[in-house]
Amino acid sequence: MIRIGEHSLAPIALGCMNISHAYGTPPSEEHSIKLLNKALDLGYNMLDTAALYGFGNNEKLLAKAVGHRRDEFFLASKCGMFKGPDGKRAIDGRPETIRQTCEDALQRLNTDVIDLYYLHRWDKTVPIEESVGELSRLVEEGKIKHIGLSEVSAKTLEKAHQVHPIAAVQSEYSLWSRNAEIAVVDKCSELGSTFVSFSPVGRGILSGELQSNQFVDGDIRNAMPRFSNENFESNVTAVNKFASLLPIFAEENTTLPSPTLAQFALAWTLAKAPHSIALPGTTSLQHLEDNWNAQHYSISKPLLELIDRTVPQSSFIGGRYNAPTQAEIDTEEF
Repeated sequence: MIRIGEHSLAPIALGCMNISHAYGTPPSEEHSIKLLNKALDLGYNMLDTAALYGFGNNEKLLAKAVGHRRDEFFLASKCGMFKGPDGKRAIDGRPETIRQTCEDALQRLNTDVIDLYYLHRWDKTVPIEESVGELSRLVEEGKIKHIGLSEVSAKTLEKAHQVHPIAAVQSEYSLWSRNAEIAVVDKCSELGSTFVSFSPVGRGILSGELQSNQFVDGDIRNAMPRFSNENFESNVTAVNKFASLLPIFAEENTTLPSPTLAQFALAWTLAKAPHSIALPGTTSLQHLEDNWNAQHYSISKPLLELIDRTVPQSSFIGGRYNAPTQAEIDTEEF
């Protein structure tokens, strides 16, 4: 189990963005409620939402679906990125905006306290110390228990930590996105911050099930260079090289059911960043269960080394985000 404060958390948590937006038409509310309750039934004990997801509707959905089971899960949400006055996504890390977003989130979530509250993006027009300072006041007031940061560099994390302990840092991390290895994972270990990996299955590509980049309108992958016509085929080839090692992974886990490629990818993420939490999202009940069970598999050091030789970071081409979105984040880049 992974510790955040007094809480013991499973190494697999549920990212809830998928059930409200980002990957085309979201599932029905009925299906989402069923999925969230099944997650708790399986043993998931951390649910991750944000003001941005569904522009607040994701937080409302969590309250409706599992609010009656609030004592069964650690609740993480985020501020600093949300629906602006013009109806588009906005980034705002000013103290007064953070406070208002938190107050609104508490109402939407129908809860008295949020266990972990992330600054979803660092607003580079506001010193990180000011944003974290306001979050620390929310801790003092009992509105949130712990502070987290998302998509920040080790340098920014260290600055923030001087204002208030940072309980967790969330960033994209998977076989095809290893920027966190440059400095953030080590800095988290040094400061006692839990590292949380979002998109640990590479937004679906590391499942091996994604053989086409013809996404529906409204799917955020349409704007991501790695999924472009220019880069997609090469990246699928790299995934297929990873898949060629799946039989070895299965041989190392013969007492468990034959693993899926997504479980292999999740096990890799957990092995490469010890004492971390992987945060896959899904709308599939079967994938929900498979993701949860991935924590039971292990990868030997020789297999990790073989993966690094077979599928190095350089195997994948294209940026994580397009240029405007990339400019909004603070993570180190290769």
